[in-house]
Amino acid sequence: MGNGVREGPVDFPKDVDPVTAAHLPAEDNQEKKKVLNSLMSGALAGAVAKTAVAPLDRTKIMFQGGSSCPRALQEAYRLIYRTYLNEGFWSLWRGNSATMVRVIPYAAIQFCAHEEYKQLLGSYYGFQGKALTPFPRFIAGSLAGTTAAMVTYPLDMVRARMAVTPKEMYSSIVHVFIRISREEGLKTLYRGFTPTILGVIPYAGLSFFTYETLKKVHADHSGKAQPSPPERLLFGACAGLIGQSASYPLDVVRRRMQTAGVLGHTYSSILLTMQEIVREEGLIRGLYKGLSMNWVKGPIAVGISFTTFDLTQILLRKLQHGAGLER
Repeated sequence: MGNGVREGPVDFPKDVDPVTAAHLPAEDNQEKKKVLNSLMSGALAGAVAKTAVAPLDRTKIMFQGGSSCPRALQEAYRLIYRTYLNEGFWSLWRGNSATMVRVIPYAAIQFCAHEEYKQLLGSYYGFQGKALTPFPRFIAGSLAGTTAAMVTYPLDMVRARMAVTPKEMYSSIVHVFIRISREEGLKTLYRGFTPTILGVIPYAGLSFFTYETLKKVHADHSGKAQPSPPERLLFGACAGLIGQSASYPLDVVRRRMQTAGVLGHTYSSILLTMQEIVREEGLIRGLYKGLSMNWVKGPIAVGISFTTFDLTQILLRKLQHGAGLER
């Protein structure tokens, strides 16, 4: 007997394949997991790397912000030692809490954005699932760095202020925001933004480009799919050395503009800031001040960052794969 419902094959919409439709939720879930993994791995990578080099980072900012020029790396270490004697051991990490507030979202966004830009550019240029060619590789890194810098810039400004001022001036991160907003205006939170973006394009572009290129060359010549952790550290160190050397003058300009309000200077534009630095301190001693220390700090930080990101990604994938098998 009939029940009023006609039995027969289920009609799917003409444009939707039943098998594809069944896989859409699973694929969407996988994409969400991938993004979450990238965010978590990037956040951890940034936190570990910046904490490891925090004393050198603070010293570099102090050199960049001041008019005196260290003649050698030993001058930097003397400054670190004097800071330790006068202010205590933990003062070497002064401003690191502000750094963490900035670097955790910055690194999370940068690494996650890089993975997404690689995927988008791979689809656009027809390299889906394969290594990108050099130009798209550079573009993916530049876009990732620019995206992260745009979102987190005020936090970078706060970190720079805390690094060059005595602890009596600003009691906390929130206090920095309040004082800058009240005494100098909200626009000050974005002072130095333009040189930051101009600097991050070659820095992030060359860093990611160099690291990805070295991994590809390694895979092609060694026959191994993945480099070992020491090899990753070495590739990251090379990436940091190249990227930071290329963008360093703009990094100096950015720090000068960020710290101008508390150091008695008035820098109104990138070109005027550069001109004043060169006029007062010279081209090399001014725009490349602290670079020798950056050649120590930068490769260590970038090497740790890239290595931590890759190894955390691998670990999270293994954990998720194991959890999937248990189900």
